Amino acid sequence: MNLKPGIVSLVRFPRSDLEKGKYRPIVLLSSLPGPFGDWLICALTSQLQHKVDDWDEVINASDPDFSTSGLKCPSLIRLGKLATVESAVLEGVLGEISSERLKRLLQRLGAYLQKQITATLR
Repeated sequence: MNLKPGIVSLVRFPRSDLEKGKYRPIVLLSSLPGPFGDWLICALTSQLQHKVDDWDEVINASDPDFSTSGLKCPSLIRLGKLATVESAVLEGVLGEISSERLKRLLQRLGAYLQKQITATLR
């Protein structure tokens, strides 16, 4: 499986309460350093009403990268639902989001973390 950031895949995504999750589509955000083949991922959901403004991102059927995403319906990329997984638990490749969308997500996450660092150092 040729993995890279922006790939949409399936994984048994852990629930927030650490109970066993169910298979969900995810986006690969970044491979992580080290020899373990770990990936930082975020969850996707069809529950668009859960959108956090200025944080999450909706991928609509009218978006240019919807057809390449492998998604079956409009979906919400939930940037706050992050996990780290081994590449071995990924269940194939559904598709891929655009590099522009991936860049926006990573910039948003990076800006948030930078803000937290700045606030902590005050």
